[in-house]
Amino acid sequence: MSKFTHNDLIVLLTAIGVILILSRIISEMGRRFHFPIVMGEIVVGILLGQTVIGTINPEFFDSVFPKDGNVSIAFDGLVNLSVVLLLFVAGLEVQLPMVLKQGKTAIYISFFSMLIPFATGFGFAYYFPQWFGNDIGGDIFFSMFIGTALAISALPVIARILMDMNLLKTSVGQLIIASAMFNDLFGWLIFSFLLAIKSGQESLGVGYTVLYIFGFGIFMLTIGKKFIDRSLPWIQTKLSWPGGVLSISIGICLLCAAFTQKINIHAILGAFIAGIAFGDSVHLHEKAREIIHQFITNFFAPLFFVSIGLRVNFIENFDATIVGIVLVLAYFGKVFGATFGAYIGGLKIKKAFAIGFGLNARGAMEIILGTLALNAGLISPKLFVALVIMALITSLTSAPLIRKFLE
Repeated sequence: MSKFTHNDLIVLLTAIGVILILSRIISEMGRRFHFPIVMGEIVVGILLGQTVIGTINPEFFDSVFPKDGNVSIAFDGLVNLSVVLLLFVAGLEVQLPMVLKQGKTAIYISFFSMLIPFATGFGFAYYFPQWFGNDIGGDIFFSMFIGTALAISALPVIARILMDMNLLKTSVGQLIIASAMFNDLFGWLIFSFLLAIKSGQESLGVGYTVLYIFGFGIFMLTIGKKFIDRSLPWIQTKLSWPGGVLSISIGICLLCAAFTQKINIHAILGAFIAGIAFGDSVHLHEKAREIIHQFITNFFAPLFFVSIGLRVNFIENFDATIVGIVLVLAYFGKVFGATFGAYIGGLKIKKAFAIGFGLNARGAMEIILGTLALNAGLISPKLFVALVIMALITSLTSAPLIRKFLE
């Protein structure tokens, strides 16, 4: 068994330091042009990774970001931990009672903004898989992934966009947020199910997989949530602040993630549901929520999003046809579905379109989804690059299109 050497530690610390510093500098530069922070982090990954440095000076790239060995294993571990914690943060944003409070309009929007893009993506991927770079026709897993990828929204990105536009507390903003919560919840449930089946659970079977997923979710959102509700006041007053709530919340997140990973359901689902259980608690102080959010998004998020560019050559794997198809289907399915749901829910057509474009922002959640699918062998690098581009473009265009229809 090889030990983590003196030089291994130097390489790992250097890589992390460079990633954090460059990510912050590039992201802050991008913010001046209203680009999302995640875009700056992906750009850093492209510059440091196979696309630029790896092409210009592959020896230097391999010395700082080795593909195998102790450093590679340690860095992959940090990246996997980052994904788990990012899904925990996403779960913190989900407040299930809000969906019900918005009434039938939110239910219509939630249902159709999920159903239509999922059905569109599934249908095209099933009957025309070559459009997405897949030569296998009738692939249920691949088709379900495309449907899920086109149906999911990015709740943290949408919330930030609405806050910047001073729309978060308006009726339109609340409908968008409530529907995005529903999309994220069901999207990650479906995707976790796909990963569980794809990873090979012949001994458990599909029925047991579904039972485990829903059993764990129901337990955490009932008994688990009550335990968290009763414990949080004591944690936030009796333990040191803010270390107590930070340690306990992340600790529970990791235990839930470990449990779902143990039963062959991906760790992200455990983290996401743990986040929902914490985020739904009335006793979680807003300042505590913000501290957790800041800690994870400013340290772990850059490691994950930069790693995307380190692994994939964006120039070699750019396919204009696949990118175009993914963009057209993403805009049509999500915008039409959400707009239709809002319209039959009683909103005027311009407000309905504003909600449609608000829910169209995919952002970080789409990129996480794509990365996990790529690692699981569900999709090709070309389709992954197309999903990343789609996530960035939909996030960039969301705010101006919302503004246009609310004028």
